[in-house]
Parts: sequence; structure tokens; C-alpha cells
Amino acid sequence: MTPPTHRVLLVINARKHEVRMLAGEVTDALRSEGIVVVMAEDDLEQWGDDGLPATEVVPADEHSSDGCEVVVVLGGDGTILRGAERARASGAPVIGVNLGHVGFLAEADSEDVAAVVDAVAFRKWRVEERLALDIRVLQGGVVIESTWALNEISVEKIARQRMIDVVVEVDGRPLSRWGCDGVVAATPTGSTAYAFSAGGPVVWPEVSALLVVPLSAHALFSRPLVVSPRSVVAFELQAGSDAVLCADGRRTVEVAGGARIEVRTSPQPVRLARLIEAPFTDRLVAKFALPVDGWRGGSRPKDFG
Repeated sequence: MTPPTHRVLLVINARKHEVRMLAGEVTDALRSEGIVVVMAEDDLEQWGDDGLPATEVVPADEHSSDGCEVVVVLGGDGTILRGAERARASGAPVIGVNLGHVGFLAEADSEDVAAVVDAVAFRKWRVEERLALDIRVLQGGVVIESTWALNEISVEKIARQRMIDVVVEVDGRPLSRWGCDGVVAATPTGSTAYAFSAGGPVVWPEVSALLVVPLSAHALFSRPLVVSPRSVVAFELQAGSDAVLCADGRRTVEVAGGARIEVRTSPQPVRLARLIEAPFTDRLVAKFALPVDGWRGGSRPKDFG
């Protein structure tokens, strides 16, 4: 017997025909379980001639998931980040079904869709909270822009021919001055994204920390940093260092030289729905196809003492 009727927001990469077809199948399967499926206007506008699914239509914004118990995403990590945007106001957990390449944020692959539908229908998921970033841009001491990020923010040069000049501050104290192409501030979740590509460390999701990774910095001290989740990291752009700030590769803000960018832990985490218990190590090996041949295994590590 299915639990009482509940609502689900479906977010997809609607540009791909095969994803639209799968979304139609998922919608039918969820509706057969008495679940109301909701989709945002922007996904439905890209549907084309494939036949619109029977869903409720809501505006495409951070309130799309209001009244929904869970957000189901069909696509790659970019689509899952968009799903996290749509879940921001309601705090609904996000289940990602990977239809992209790496899919680090996804909980299942396309062949597991039936299991996802079953888990949604009978509320068989565990919520995992992920640290998010709160970002503020100040000019003359006044906040002129604010945003948030699950993976990272990048602050990068606009002019290709010149670097930006940045003073890095941690907890109200100056740390170093970098002439660089830019800088990334990331969460542990984002440590396998842009920060990883820039040479930053991989940080297990259960570790609470903020990462700072310079991009092509010309400085004696320009190593990636891992700081306390209670720290406030600031980037002060020097005069003439106009830059663009990008949050999760999705939300951009042009920032003029002289501005100050503050990064801190957001009081509101992102909630991911997990269907299976799997160590992050296994996910890392699978997603990056890491070589583990020759591993003999051993007893499970025991606590010392």
C-alpha cells in the first residue's frame, strides 16, 4: 500500500531527447504510485514534439520545490546543481540520477531508475547534509551582491591579457597577495570539481572545512589552503583588477577592482537524499576509474586505545 499522496519536483536536462523520454517514463511510474509530479516551466519549454508529461507546472526559481517532499534530478552534475537551486527555499532533499559523465553528486545511474521510483514512492531515503557557502560582495563597506554555492565560487580575471591582483584574508588577518588568473573557494563537496582541476586536495564530504585554491598564481606562497568551517575568507581585489565571480558555474556577478568578496559557511546546508550506504572512497574509485589492482584487503580499521 502506497503512503499518502505526496509531491515530487522533477528536474531534467531537457535538451536531450533520451532524457525527455526517460523523464516521461519516470513521471508515469511516479503517478502510478499516486504521486503528484511537478516540473518547472523552463524544462517543459524545451520539451519539443516528444509529448508533454502529465505534470503540474511551477515557475522556474528557488521556490519551484515548495510543497514537495523531494527533488528528483535526471542529468549530470550541472543539472543536479540546478536541482539544488530549485530546492534552496524549501530545503527538500535532492536525489540525482546520473545521465552525464562523472556524476559525483548523483546517487544512482540510469539503470537504477526503478529503484529510485520505489525509494521515492515509499520514502526510503536517508538525508545527508552538505556544507554550502554564503558569499557577499562589498563595495565601500556596503553589500552589493550576495549568493550561495554548493560546490564553489571562482573569482577570475575578465581581461585575458592581464592577471588580477588579490589580497587573501582569513579571519580578519591578511595572509598573502597573489597576482593570479583567479581564485577558487570550495566546499568538500566541490573539492572534486573546479578546485580539483586547479590542484586542490580531495576532501571527504563528512569533513567540515573551506578550501581556497589559487589559479596560476605568481607568488612565493600560493598553495591550496584548508581552513576551519568557522573561518571567514575574504578576497580583496586591488584597483584595476576587474573580475567575474561565478557560483557553481551557474550564477555570475561582475566585480570591479576595489571590491571585497567574503566567503563563509552558509547556515543552510544542501540536503542530498541517499538511497544506499556507500563509502566515499568507493565513489571516488568508481567515478575516477582509479586503479586498485593488487589490493589484498584487510581487516576493517579498529579504534586505537
